Amino acid sequence: MEFEKILSVSGKPGLYELKTQTRGGILAQSLVDGKKIQVNLRNNISLLSEISIYTYADETPLKDIFSKIYVQTEGQKTIDHKSPKKELEKYFREILPEYDEDRVYQSDIKKIIQWYNILIDNGFTDFKEDTSSDEEE
Repeated sequence: MEFEKILSVSGKPGLYELKTQTRGGILAQSLVDGKKIQVNLRNNISLLSEISIYTYADETPLKDIFSKIYVQTEGQKTIDHKSPKKELEKYFREILPEYDEDRVYQSDIKKIIQWYNILIDNGFTDFKEDTSSDEEE
């Protein structure tokens, strides 16, 4: 499973792995229950590799945030995404101290934590940036 093929579909819970493209959209498999679904191109589909979180200086890619959580938890699951608001914000502040509180909402923090736990449950641990092609140049 590649990070670039993991996506979120609006209106559908959890995360999905892109399996193939079809004429009218894509075929994706749920990482939560393993069911395959057909997603129409009219649905809002977000690749996790394209998502970034606002900070006061710039934006931080989601993969970098997952990597920080992975290091802090030593590869284990993190806190529950249903934890109280203050606990979630405190935890996220430890992971990304410079996140922009005005533009990153509690719902965003919940999703990030939930997505991280789903990925860990599915054995995904490769949160490092792929820099091998940069090093060869």
